[in-house]
Amino acid sequence: MRSIDLSTVIKAYDVRGTVPEQLSADVARAIGAAFAEVVVRRDGADQVVVGHDMRDSGPELVAAFASGLTAAGVDVVRAGLCSTDGLYFASGHLGVPGAMFTASHNPARYNGIKLCRSGARPVGQDSGLAEIRAVAQRLLDAGEPAAPQAGAPDGGAAAPVRTGSVTDRDLLRDYAQFLRDLVDLSGIRPLKVVVDAGNGMGGHTVPAVLGTAAGLPELPLEIVPLYFELDGTFPNHEANPLEPANLRDLQAAVVAHGADIGLAFDGDADRCFVVDESGAAVSPSAVTVLVGMREVATELEAGREPTVIYNLVTSRAVPEYLGALGARTLRTRVGHSFIKAEMAEHDAVFGGEHSAHYYFRDFFHADSGMLAAMHVLAALGSQPHPLSSVAEMYSPYASSGEINSRVGDVARATERVRAAYTTAYEDAELDELDGLTVSHWHGQPQWWFSLRASNTEPLLRLNVEAADEDIMEKLRDDVLSLVRQEEEA
Repeated sequence: MRSIDLSTVIKAYDVRGTVPEQLSADVARAIGAAFAEVVVRRDGADQVVVGHDMRDSGPELVAAFASGLTAAGVDVVRAGLCSTDGLYFASGHLGVPGAMFTASHNPARYNGIKLCRSGARPVGQDSGLAEIRAVAQRLLDAGEPAAPQAGAPDGGAAAPVRTGSVTDRDLLRDYAQFLRDLVDLSGIRPLKVVVDAGNGMGGHTVPAVLGTAAGLPELPLEIVPLYFELDGTFPNHEANPLEPANLRDLQAAVVAHGADIGLAFDGDADRCFVVDESGAAVSPSAVTVLVGMREVATELEAGREPTVIYNLVTSRAVPEYLGALGARTLRTRVGHSFIKAEMAEHDAVFGGEHSAHYYFRDFFHADSGMLAAMHVLAALGSQPHPLSSVAEMYSPYASSGEINSRVGDVARATERVRAAYTTAYEDAELDELDGLTVSHWHGQPQWWFSLRASNTEPLLRLNVEAADEDIMEKLRDDVLSLVRQEEEA
């Protein structure tokens, strides 16, 4: 009987599936063995650092994954409970490949694995993940519990492989100190900060980084905690701040406590969302501008030409503001593996995405929700104005946010939109970097929209931005009507 089809579990960016139906101990063991063969050995490494989030299935899956590695002669450092950016820190700090067991904001029955090469370099579909899937599938289909032994140089009998060791290492304090060394919050004005961890890993990392739980000096921050108890069943709300409903508790608490700012982390705490003192959400694009300006200014002061990466559904305000400051801005596809590759290729100082992923050269070109939060706190605390007035400056345009539409034929729906807008606006600019982007910004009215297909579902994702709310709403509704138009039989 054939084992599970790993194409349903190993996607373009990571591993994700239900436990144990899709992601079982046997699957984790096979992926560990494949990771050893495809990444660890070829990179000349002999050690892998592994961490996991608060899900109950994490320790068992980590143990199985580690057994696949050790059977291949690879040593394993278990970092225990950590955030995804904590695992990236561990990979960069130790100079070894890494694996983080998390399903981010997905429900409790899910788990997953985010893999990286040494120095937190990404492993995506085109940089090893497809081959890992193929090797793991072969091992599962053959019923092999771990990696095959290394073949002899002459193609003869397999050479024996030593069994790797497993050690435990707590890196939380090192992670907290590393971040504090990057952003000094000791001299800012006192701030009251409400933090919604959503029962995810922010409840583990915030007390260490922004508080004194790791034994570091006290900062001028009063932290008001929401849902810091680690609980992979997410009893209060889904740990996905991208959904407005999941921000309501934070927004209410910020107003009730008279706080200066609210922060919300997703389940594995690699994303951070920001709420101002009035309870209004600050767009990730405005956060990208705010943090980007700090990073760009530091580069310019050092006499370097800064480069900033942004994805194609980020606000036009990002290249406009940062470009005016003196940065070279580069537009890229949506997705962390693309952003990280561009960050490394161009030695970019910073990168931002609409989904609230923020990337830093000083953090191994990887994303860190905590580091982004610290930059926002530093920017807010170093001047007297409320966050709402600061954020307003960097949000000059009206945006729809991302809207998903389920369609029967993605290509046909996209072509309907393309045909309508190329006919109606002959001077519009079109590009197909990632789906279809149509821009009419150099004439009147000023607007752009992006239509992208989901990698896994028959969905089209629409993002619209315009010079004002009225134009945005009319454009949004018109494109949606075309996308959702019933197709002829």
